[in-house]
Amino acid sequence: MARRGGTPHGGPTQADVARHAGVSAQTVSRVVTGAARVDDPTRERVLASMRELGYRPNRAARALRSARYRSIGVIMSDLTSYGSVRTWEAISRAGAASGYAVALVPTATFDRSAVAEAIERVRDQAVDGLVVAIGDHLSAGEDLPLPDDLPVVVVDASALEDRSFVDTDQTMGAGQAVTHLLDLGHETVHHVAGPASSYSAVRREHGWRAALTAAGRAAPSLERGDWSARSGYDAGCRLRGDSAVTAVFAANDQMALGVLRAFHEAGVSIPSRVSVVGFDDMPEAAQFWPPLTSVHQEFEEVGRAAVDVLLARIDDADAVHRLLVPTRLVVRGSTAAAPRKATS
Repeated sequence: MARRGGTPHGGPTQADVARHAGVSAQTVSRVVTGAARVDDPTRERVLASMRELGYRPNRAARALRSARYRSIGVIMSDLTSYGSVRTWEAISRAGAASGYAVALVPTATFDRSAVAEAIERVRDQAVDGLVVAIGDHLSAGEDLPLPDDLPVVVVDASALEDRSFVDTDQTMGAGQAVTHLLDLGHETVHHVAGPASSYSAVRREHGWRAALTAAGRAAPSLERGDWSARSGYDAGCRLRGDSAVTAVFAANDQMALGVLRAFHEAGVSIPSRVSVVGFDDMPEAAQFWPPLTSVHQEFEEVGRAAVDVLLARIDDADAVHRLLVPTRLVVRGSTAAAPRKATS
């Protein structure tokens, strides 16, 4: 006996779904392929019928008809940092919302051979396009073995000027942090930077220097961390011995947390004696003590934009799109007016 709504030879068909949803078979096909626009109520009704009947589109047959697999690949070298995890989550949600399966291919490193191997693994999964999330700074971006016969969008590497890319405006965010602290009356801003191999860290460092230069202030020697709270703590221990330090901009919230601990241990009051700003605005930032002022990154927007740009590239292989997503500063209790100088 056939299953409900099915046929004697297999599972339910698009015709079964159409009858169940009260729409035409062409409408069901449009929902399955995403080839034409369908209004949201109709789409939801068709999807509900698919779920109730247990209909599963045949991806292989659909790819033959449309020359599309409805699948995209994502290559990432770092799945440990807050920013990388949020970016991956945003890309996967945006892909699913656009009707695309998303295949993640992680790499242990981000050198030429590792990327080439990851691309071959992605090709084995039959994808229509590729998002490459670069965590490490590339001094020679043109040497990255990105394919020319597959649409590619790069996240977090706007130095690749010949490629479509989407990134947070890292320089803008660092400038917002520095300007906020200078506006509070601080003479200069010390910086706890991320690793020199990181593209994001380098752009934030450049933004810090540029904002100080624009304000006519000298940039102090920076402290270098590795994104971890421990490295921020070590940097804070070095900074807390200098009474001239009144403002610190850390390149991420985890390092800012370490800086806060170092100053707390030394009895240095935050923010009446030293102000601290982080970057990322992770959810826990509001629970630090004091609550951390931080540069907010729109990870959801970066993920959506990366998928939108990739789909545009799939439709038009010659199109090149470059997009920087703005940041915004979220001011909390870790920053305040600079302490008054003692008078003789």
